Amino acid sequence: MRRRSPTSQSFDDSMEKGQGKNHHPRVCLLASLSGLFWFLLLYFHFVILGGNHVHDSPNLDPLSLNKQSIITPQSNPNPLNRATIRNAKVEMDNNELVVKSKPLEKNVQPPPAVISDNSSRRDPESYSFMRALRTVENKSDPCGGRYIYVHDLPPRFNEDMLKECRTLSPWTNFCKFTANAGLGPQMENAEGVFSNTGWYATNQFAVDVIFGNRMKQYECLTNDSSLAAAIFVPFYAGFDIARYLWGYNVTTRDAASLDLVDWLQKRPEWNIMGGKDHFLVAGRITWDFRRLSDSDSDWGNKLLFLPAGRNMSMLVVESSPWNANDFGIPYPTYFHPARDAEVFTWQDRMRKLERKWLFCFAGGPRPGNPKSIRGQIIDQCKESKACKLLKCGQSGESKCHSPSSIMKMFQSSLFCLQPQGDSYTRRSAFDAMLAGCIPVFFHPASAYTQYTWHLPKNYSAYSVFISENDVRKKNISIEEMLNQIPPEKVKEMREAVISMIPRLIYADPRSKLETLKDAFDVAVDAVINRVTRLRKDIIEDRKYDNYIEELSWKYSLLDEGQTELAAHEWDPFFEKPKDRSAESDNSSAEAAKNSWKNEQGQQ
Repeated sequence: MRRRSPTSQSFDDSMEKGQGKNHHPRVCLLASLSGLFWFLLLYFHFVILGGNHVHDSPNLDPLSLNKQSIITPQSNPNPLNRATIRNAKVEMDNNELVVKSKPLEKNVQPPPAVISDNSSRRDPESYSFMRALRTVENKSDPCGGRYIYVHDLPPRFNEDMLKECRTLSPWTNFCKFTANAGLGPQMENAEGVFSNTGWYATNQFAVDVIFGNRMKQYECLTNDSSLAAAIFVPFYAGFDIARYLWGYNVTTRDAASLDLVDWLQKRPEWNIMGGKDHFLVAGRITWDFRRLSDSDSDWGNKLLFLPAGRNMSMLVVESSPWNANDFGIPYPTYFHPARDAEVFTWQDRMRKLERKWLFCFAGGPRPGNPKSIRGQIIDQCKESKACKLLKCGQSGESKCHSPSSIMKMFQSSLFCLQPQGDSYTRRSAFDAMLAGCIPVFFHPASAYTQYTWHLPKNYSAYSVFISENDVRKKNISIEEMLNQIPPEKVKEMREAVISMIPRLIYADPRSKLETLKDAFDVAVDAVINRVTRLRKDIIEDRKYDNYIEELSWKYSLLDEGQTELAAHEWDPFFEKPKDRSAESDNSSAEAAKNSWKNEQGQQ
């Protein structure tokens, strides 16, 4: 039997003693008080709580925002194995809902959106990012809608790496490439190939520090994160992994990435959108950050497979056509102007050059890669009197590793052949366009589905596409195909390439162009547009239930107003092996490893 409390015993005794002539009035009084109590309780529950719960401060429930408005169900889940998920437990425990989320789009036309009934939406004013969105309405503020907040990361994530620059490459003293704000040593112009100013021996993997230093000069920085259109994470991700690619276990390779996301998730800025308004930059190809297994023999780290890493936008020099959380930005060239006039002068010079070669190629064969068409391209170039060839081997010819020799060849050619390197992309493509040479691509992932922020969607306006399958089968003559293009069309294409030069180069980080937007400006604008669109989708409760991440390359090709994916002529180029482990071990990871070796060997 349950023991009654002294209070209840006392109350019962008093009731028994009080029975008599006052019995009925006391019963009525108690009944009235009881009714009043239940009335007030029900009123408080249904009217006060029921009417106001949607207006709660967003800081009280940041993850419900992600659950209701951001999470995109995928028909093709991300290939995270059990070991990867186990090692990323800290992210899952702290942000379980965000683990399941995926970026909505790749700055492209999204699939059909399902918009929920107005009655289920939260009050827009309850979202913490509304203040940032409203800055656009302030016409007197030139930075309205463009503010960037930069996390003040501990120096181990950036500056300390520069102090230990000798560890950034096992073959090269990288310290010389971190000089001049990441531009590298200034180049001499003995042969007159370059301009007298603005040219540097820039390493192709130096975007981390170049971009970071350009951000320091960004005109719309803010210390108030509530005003920010996007949040920049100045983590030198490319430099970090470069230190540990050879001879280190996965624990060492993943350490800084896990440490970074742990630091970020403890920040109040992260909780507003679960990191979906954050972005970072890595001057390496995406495959260096997409290790599928936890075997020490596998390549790279797993930054882009961490739950928090999937929420942020990562800008890389080569992105994945099958994933939506990375975005391609140009490789750095040798040209870093400090003033607009330097760009205009260079463009005028490229317009006036006499180009005696129909086409050219600079590169070496890939005898160990049976899918490479470089051997066929070299053969066709050797057999043509209209082609200029700089053949590079593992031992290397000095001219292949000489910026002046390469740029001189590009400046004297109408078309520059740009087959795949070890991975899809090459720095050479940007050096060629800088020289006003029309690029010829053989795989759509070498440019068209990569640099959608920086290159026109109409690729035929500035380039030529020849399927590598036709070259491999020896079905075509490159020379004949290029000769069939009318001279007027060639002139238009060359002008299109030259006009694109400003948005393909990185200005000197120690200055800023006045009227022109460089590659940095284009990328920052694109990130801001993407975050703004995500925020508006949250407010409108748009849900992209039909988004297929493994077909993310297709969304960038949709025309304005088009929403349905359909069969595409480039589908065969992006078919993935069914065995994901084979893809990792024999394709992407091997391409990243070979690319790193070959490109570093050219320094």
